[in-house]
Amino acid sequence: MRAARYHDRGQIVVEEVAEPEVTPGTVGIQVAWCGICGTDLHEYLDGPIFIPPAGHPHPLSGESAPVTLGHEMSGTVYAVGEGVDDLQVGDGVVVEPYIIDPRYSTEPGSNYHLTPNMNFIGLAGRGGGLGEKIAVERRWVHPVGDMPLDQAALIEPLSVGHHAYVRSGAVAGQVALIGGAGPIGLLTAAVLKAKGLTVIVSEPSALRRQKALDSGVADDALDPTVVDVVERVHELTGGTGADVAFECSSVNVVLDTLVDAVRPAGVVVVVSIWGHRASVDLQKLVLKEIDLRGTIAYMGDHPSTIRLVQEGLVDLKPFITGKIGLDHLIDEGFDTLINRNETAVKILVSPGGAGL
Repeated sequence: MRAARYHDRGQIVVEEVAEPEVTPGTVGIQVAWCGICGTDLHEYLDGPIFIPPAGHPHPLSGESAPVTLGHEMSGTVYAVGEGVDDLQVGDGVVVEPYIIDPRYSTEPGSNYHLTPNMNFIGLAGRGGGLGEKIAVERRWVHPVGDMPLDQAALIEPLSVGHHAYVRSGAVAGQVALIGGAGPIGLLTAAVLKAKGLTVIVSEPSALRRQKALDSGVADDALDPTVVDVVERVHELTGGTGADVAFECSSVNVVLDTLVDAVRPAGVVVVVSIWGHRASVDLQKLVLKEIDLRGTIAYMGDHPSTIRLVQEGLVDLKPFITGKIGLDHLIDEGFDTLINRNETAVKILVSPGGAGL
């Protein structure tokens, strides 16, 4: 089968690899769609980061570069291993793409996402969504019913937004400010709107601001290049400031803006992965008693996230702005998101080309 393989920084090659073996306790999935994630772009530009460099195998997967990329995947079950009796061939599914040390519990509430050597399928090995097929432990496979599989490919990043919401402690009726309306920012906004918050987005890209408004996930979308975001947020909140803010850009000036824009005793959640050291004015945190919180990926969020979509509280279709085949992964996928990211939100890849 064909798969996009990461060899080293700037080196991703589509090549033939062996089909995965469906062993006891695993599920064979024919990948329908896989989203290109910002983490994939970081690996391509600055990596290896999560990907184990060649010759330095990951302690859990035992693999190192080259590895098959892709962790935002949806597909159809084509085989089930011995012992798997609650999924059937033909079921639509998504993958919670974790690699977790089996010595630790993965039950909800166990914080398995914070265990030593945690990593991700599609980054540290065990196949990936940018291959035609993948075999995954049953624990990490979630059925999605009749949800369209292109939209289902966004369940993984939507779960990131859901976990950020959970970490924030936000409640219905509050005002949230999101710094950065890329895929994670927009999907975090979608979760917040579904949970009854008023959402303000700050984003320089006109396309992404309009997408936030047209999709209904934001009540206001501000251009920080022409508007004083802090001043405008205070105007919109009667002078108090936002109750909670989400940093989704990995840009320091955005983080600074959020700290200034939240109310005293507000919460700032850092969602983005930072490839560089950031600074924060700790005196402002002290004097305003701001809670600054980190969040990483998800922990038990997939079932709740899937229900939000199935119940019609989140519509994922508007955020899909491109669909390509594996052969155009770099020129129409990575190149667009790196050099023209203001023109796209989520680009999906069909490894087998069946969805194109």
